[in-house]
Amino acid sequence: MPSQARPPATTRKRIWLTGASSGIGEGLARRLLADGHRVVLSARSTDKLKAIAADAEQGPGDALVITLDLTDRDAIRTAARQIEEDFGGLDLMLLNAGTCEYLDARDFEADLIHRVFATNFQAAVDVIESALPLLRTAAAQGGERPQLAAVSSASAYLPLPRAEAYGASKAAVSYFLESLRLDLDAQGIDVSVIHPGFVKTPLTERNDFPMPMQVTVDQAVEAIVSGLARHRLDIHFPRRFTLLVKLLGILPPTLRRQIGLRMTRD
Repeated sequence: MPSQARPPATTRKRIWLTGASSGIGEGLARRLLADGHRVVLSARSTDKLKAIAADAEQGPGDALVITLDLTDRDAIRTAARQIEEDFGGLDLMLLNAGTCEYLDARDFEADLIHRVFATNFQAAVDVIESALPLLRTAAAQGGERPQLAAVSSASAYLPLPRAEAYGASKAAVSYFLESLRLDLDAQGIDVSVIHPGFVKTPLTERNDFPMPMQVTVDQAVEAIVSGLARHRLDIHFPRRFTLLVKLLGILPPTLRRQIGLRMTRD
């Protein structure tokens, strides 16, 4: 259970959370604030962010609301400057914002792919550009190594039908973060990639296909918070699902094709 007492200053983290207004992001926002951290809440919905911050006012955590369109690079840089003034650095940059659209290959639409990549991948890169100086500041201040973390997807492990845009964007996030991890290690910054399976959120409620081993937002939040506390490199859940997907992902291409064709719908 989340602690209701403010944690010691040495464990009270400065966190920037994107996509904080709904789904996993809202669950993470509420949990991190309940655990006593100082959290920057970013999303496009001002009202939802203010409601989360208002609910946390009587608790141990502190919320800073910064309404933000992550496709606006100038707005991201302005937000980073505000965080630097208010927090003086970041102990955790948690990239959670994302979207999902499925491609109909019979009516191939490049614009759809551009939209999904703009939110899921390019926006993450733009936020990282502005967040890294704040993480480096925290690294120089000593103590626990600061972290950069991003929510990818279990779909990054295995190509799936209609997921050309979503899956490829999440695979790009995973590869980018895992590569960046190697270059940031010497700077004292740890990198974690989060690969959820199916989580019951407003986004997945739009899916028109079965979602095996689906978990709740609370279960997802617990797995993420626990994994980040341990600085795990790959945070994936539910493990009975993600381990199976990982296994399928390393099969020979012919077998992966056969499995994928069985999931393809007319």
